[in-house]
Amino acid sequence: MEGVMATHGFDKEYWERHWEQGSADRPGSMGGNPPNPYLIHETADLTPGTALDAGCGSGAEAILLASRGWQVTAADISAEALALAAQRAATSGAPESVRWVEADLGSWRPDTQFDLVMTHYAHPAMPQLEFYDRIAGWVAPGGTLLIVGHLHTSDSTGHGHHPPAEASATSEAITARLDGRDWEIVTAEERLRTLTGHGSRAVPLHDVVVRATRRP
Repeated sequence: MEGVMATHGFDKEYWERHWEQGSADRPGSMGGNPPNPYLIHETADLTPGTALDAGCGSGAEAILLASRGWQVTAADISAEALALAAQRAATSGAPESVRWVEADLGSWRPDTQFDLVMTHYAHPAMPQLEFYDRIAGWVAPGGTLLIVGHLHTSDSTGHGHHPPAEASATSEAITARLDGRDWEIVTAEERLRTLTGHGSRAVPLHDVVVRATRRP
């Protein structure tokens, strides 16, 4: 995922190539990233239950939740990403309470709903907001939806690249699709944070964070 702006198909071939290049032992790789800080903050007051990590990548968030007592299903289209995640789990001392699932989130459907459905920068081969609509349907009554995505700006960067506009969203666009009769919005924010990239370069991330509770 190098370069300023490239064509992003976000299909299985794209993500397999991305994760082949993202081995955890490569400098600046996503494969060794720590859990997303928004997850830590937004789930601190939740009682552990069942969780789905939609687009789990190398598994940092799924492993963190498992270590805190959650039963986690972690799904990703990339076998390469899941291999990294399983290796990471095996060396992290995380409990064996993560089920890794290779799945195309644009067509796969879980056979149950979850107390928490989360996604962090996941981009399937379907419109971004429609993806959020889809995973919202997998939240159990009384459960939580947590979306962390890229906020598109003129200087947006994400994981060291510039995400295309179709892979980005605003908090307003996301919350507008969550019917107030069914959802209570807990968090709807747009934030800027900085990561350290390759060569100790500061990489700004413009993020959108939405947390909502499904009404019982």
